[in-house]
Amino acid sequence: MDDEKRNARRRTIAGPKKSDASDVRTPGQKDRDRLLYSSSLRRLAQVTQVVAADVSHVFHNRLTHSFQVAQVGRRLAERLLSTQPKEVSASRGLDPDVVEAACYAHDLGHPPFGHTAEEELNELLGSDLDGFDGNAQSFRIITKLAQHSPLHRGLDLTRATLAAVLKYPWFRGDNPVRKNKWGAYRTEDKDFDFASVLVTPSNEPTLEAKLMDWADDITYSVHDLDDFYRAHRIPLHLLADRKYSRERESFFESAFQRHVGDPGVWTDRQSLKESFNEVMVGLFPLDTRYEGRWEQRAALRQFSSQLIGRYVGGTALELDGSQCKVRVDEHLKREVAMLKELTWVYVIDAPSLVSQQFGQRRVIRKLFEIYSDAHRNPKDQKLFPPYYRDAIQEAAGDNRLITRTLIDLIAGMTENQALAMYNRLLGVSVGSGLDEIVH
Repeated sequence: MDDEKRNARRRTIAGPKKSDASDVRTPGQKDRDRLLYSSSLRRLAQVTQVVAADVSHVFHNRLTHSFQVAQVGRRLAERLLSTQPKEVSASRGLDPDVVEAACYAHDLGHPPFGHTAEEELNELLGSDLDGFDGNAQSFRIITKLAQHSPLHRGLDLTRATLAAVLKYPWFRGDNPVRKNKWGAYRTEDKDFDFASVLVTPSNEPTLEAKLMDWADDITYSVHDLDDFYRAHRIPLHLLADRKYSRERESFFESAFQRHVGDPGVWTDRQSLKESFNEVMVGLFPLDTRYEGRWEQRAALRQFSSQLIGRYVGGTALELDGSQCKVRVDEHLKREVAMLKELTWVYVIDAPSLVSQQFGQRRVIRKLFEIYSDAHRNPKDQKLFPPYYRDAIQEAAGDNRLITRTLIDLIAGMTENQALAMYNRLLGVSVGSGLDEIVH
């Protein structure tokens, strides 16, 4: 794939342009910088990773998670460029800056309260409006909602970066194997078509998109583990007991119950157990409950670093005919899958978090109901911030597009904003009239 096609920008203004000789950045570096400076990325500091970002423990939020995914994704790309130049040359391109940019973009579409709100918004929209998916919302943000220039909507990213964000390069319903995942809404069909030039005919994500996705898995599996061991929610010291561990058997039972009938790595339970034992029993360095001692902090940090090095080092490229694919050792995939499962079993499915999620769903649902009623009533139009009021007017009575705009408003809030607006609109706590909450 030639560089000109990869580096093309769909919204570049035609005609002569002033050249800035001082700007020596590559197209991928420009994409990275545009994303790094976007307000959409900064918003993630107040969006849940697993638990709320404002609790007493210093948990990862979506912003710190995105920074770490970007670091891992870049190191993966740099390592493969260095160690496998022949395979890279046979690919459609591999640029560490493009991978890093895609990593910054991958979670931009997460609404307040994370997957809980994602599911609720999808139910509220239904199938007629392409539903709601965090991946598709990320693509909508970078191509339409975020701003870079007064001359066009979106960040005007290169084709390579747009394609690298498409973890699921299809519209809703177009992939019968992955019915519950899609990468774009049909409202962004032109941008999708532009990016999809780099996608294979079989709808395989690009090499850079796969590295972004694998970096996301690595980071999620390691850093959330660190968080919840420190917070006394995941008893890693008991799971790592070299003798028979009742705790480990209980975890296996819960994890496998969640994935009954699932394909892929979940079909071989014995191998999953062995992979988990290899990394947890064989590598985890602590045998006591976390107390914050210097030795524990150092050992835990070394363990996290060891795991990331293990998974980055276990990633390679292989040629399959004319295609260059990412290859990860199967036992490493099983390790990552089981490490990610720890957070589900011990945190996400815990009764305390389930009750919180119930309340969060109610907040999202009520905001949608209030805004849906408000846009039909001229005297309530001022409930909307000017940006969204203008978008509703531009929709010119197109109810489908107006509904999508209402979802953009709710999904673009931070968690503090969503709660504050909910309390204000219901009269629970109206706050200061000088505080606009959402701009």
